[in-house]
Amino acid sequence: MPDYEELSPLAPWRSLRTTKRDWDKADPVLLDSLLTQLHLIRAFEEEVLVLAGEGLVHGPAHSSIGQEGGAVGSILPLRATDQVSGSHRGHHQFLAKALSYVRPQGHDPRGPVEGETKDVLTKTLAEILGLAQGYCRGRGGSMHLRWDAAGALGTNAIVGGGVPPGAGAALAHRLAGTGDVMVVYFGDGAVNIGAVLETMNIAAAWSLPICFFIENNLYAVATTVAESTREARLSGRALGFGIPAWRVDGMDPLAVHLAMGEALDHMRAGKGPTVIEAEVYRYFHQNGPLPGSAFGYRTKEEEADWRARDPLDRVAREMISRKLVTQSEVDGLRARAVAAMQEASAALTQADGNRRMIVPSLWPDPGFRDVGIRGDLSELSGRRVEEEHSYKGRLIERKFVDAVADVMHRRMDEDSSILLMGEDIHRLKGGTNGATRGLADAFPGRVLGTPIAEQAFLGLAGGLAADGRYKPVVEFMYPDFMWVAADQVFNQIGKARHMFGGGTEVPLVLRTKVAMGTGYGSQHSMDPAGIFATSPGWRIVAPSTPFDYVGLMNAALACRDPVLVIEHVDLYQSMGRIPEGDLDYIIPLGKALVRRAGRRATVLTYLSMVPKCQAVIERLELDVELIDLRSLDRASLDWKTVGASIEKTNNVLIVEQGARGTSYGGWLADEVQRRYFGWLAQPVERLAGGEASPSVSKVLERAAIVGEAEIEAALQRLLAAQGG
Repeated sequence: MPDYEELSPLAPWRSLRTTKRDWDKADPVLLDSLLTQLHLIRAFEEEVLVLAGEGLVHGPAHSSIGQEGGAVGSILPLRATDQVSGSHRGHHQFLAKALSYVRPQGHDPRGPVEGETKDVLTKTLAEILGLAQGYCRGRGGSMHLRWDAAGALGTNAIVGGGVPPGAGAALAHRLAGTGDVMVVYFGDGAVNIGAVLETMNIAAAWSLPICFFIENNLYAVATTVAESTREARLSGRALGFGIPAWRVDGMDPLAVHLAMGEALDHMRAGKGPTVIEAEVYRYFHQNGPLPGSAFGYRTKEEEADWRARDPLDRVAREMISRKLVTQSEVDGLRARAVAAMQEASAALTQADGNRRMIVPSLWPDPGFRDVGIRGDLSELSGRRVEEEHSYKGRLIERKFVDAVADVMHRRMDEDSSILLMGEDIHRLKGGTNGATRGLADAFPGRVLGTPIAEQAFLGLAGGLAADGRYKPVVEFMYPDFMWVAADQVFNQIGKARHMFGGGTEVPLVLRTKVAMGTGYGSQHSMDPAGIFATSPGWRIVAPSTPFDYVGLMNAALACRDPVLVIEHVDLYQSMGRIPEGDLDYIIPLGKALVRRAGRRATVLTYLSMVPKCQAVIERLELDVELIDLRSLDRASLDWKTVGASIEKTNNVLIVEQGARGTSYGGWLADEVQRRYFGWLAQPVERLAGGEASPSVSKVLERAAIVGEAEIEAALQRLLAAQGG
């Protein structure tokens, strides 16, 4: 018979309940603030539902009525410099942080609702209505509330999507040594999402000061926790990662407050993350003013039982019994909160017959539509620009991959805010290709080898970048892995600046390499340019020489937007020239280069296709102009250089190596023909690989990608159509 040994988790898991003694000991000033914030948030949410019922909320109205105790109880113990982020049902979290920020001395339940408190209520309501006076200038609405100054880093419409960026904010606090913490709120529906669990793991491994606050309201829309998981005590997820956890009655705000106090002591002591599970209950359906029972997934009896535990009543009852407040004062608070919200609503609406409408002058100007998708690159102004053909200093031969490591070493030596993250980048003498050679030894603690958890570490990097104190450079070993982290790539990092009103910078560099021709098959070979070009917010650079790599990487690191830097394994071992001892110049984002002049056709290409096209053109002695695009995103494409060439040659061939299905050339050809239709002698010619991704077979892989033979054939077809 086997010999068994009972195993114990690394961290404690406890249920916390308040006692009479806890309420007796509670600071009256704390209880005043608890009661006041609970009533203000309840009145706010009720008015949102009234406006939604009148059709004045364009989009969802995810009410937090019933769940206020978890947010208020957990946020009141925080410092102004601590930060929070929330879920799509996050009005109460945002308001609790904002109200605490504007009145750090606390709230008096007997006083008027005025000044900054009233401004917070009005401005938050304006955002939910999509108005220009909102915190995100109407772009965020109900699900994307952000106010950096107050430490409210954004509510999030993607379930669990805000958790990885929250870990980035926590890393910033740990690195800065401030003792500040991050609290990231999410619901029971997010607990089983991979990004959340990945982030718990990395936060524990790196001892990040982050609290994972689970608002367990028992339903993900209409699906119960019991249907979704066997272990319905969701704080148990913490045990697998060695994180201490508390399970608490979220309808008891003081219990939540006490649990958060213990969690804060743990995090501020540098012991790493915590998990708090608060059992709460939303009184209404997922969206709108009807209860869940109206949709048949909850009973009226269940709803009544939970309403009997209302957090507003609980706090008032405990305070009244201790003679800290009277019932008439509670009633007066309720009346003032309701009146304040009615006044806020009246300031944003006007009569329209027997109905209300939004005051027309408060809507954002339609011209604001695309403002702030990305920055204006003014941060690059005044920097020294160099090109290889005009460089006056001494140039030396250097491998492309060595130039990658050289320029990063130079920038990290000069800028202590730069951090590197990625899988194995701190091992193997510079990662799997040597691109981070020598950096881990030279900059201890700043080259972070990550778990295999792309969603977590890229999202973390996005949150770190948005903090503003650090500049993360992330390596994805292969671009195909971006699909694993697609939510963080596109929904979070790419959309952040625009979604939150245009002012949220995300200065992040994402490096990756195209590996076509190496036999790594369909899931390790893609060219990501075509996919990223369809995602507003990202800038894209694709250097084809070591000299250009140095200049473009310097520009990417100075840029305040997220930048994708695409490399190619074919180029890594190629030799090129870089300045001797001078790695401080930039090549501006948005500047293409004519690699070879010609009059009969224009070839537009990038990355490893540049030397291949050049070899074919020179071998056949063709009178063809070759343009290395270098910057590939829509905002940065150099139409001045491209247009001048097309107006001269009247013919265009777009060359890319990768699959036609994820092609970059598709949108580029469309744009060329729209801009220069009158200058073209024939339709734009495109050369790309096959429809499918490259296979492992050497023969099939070669058939799937573009090489010099295909380039030669395409050029001959193009010129033959001219009669040449």
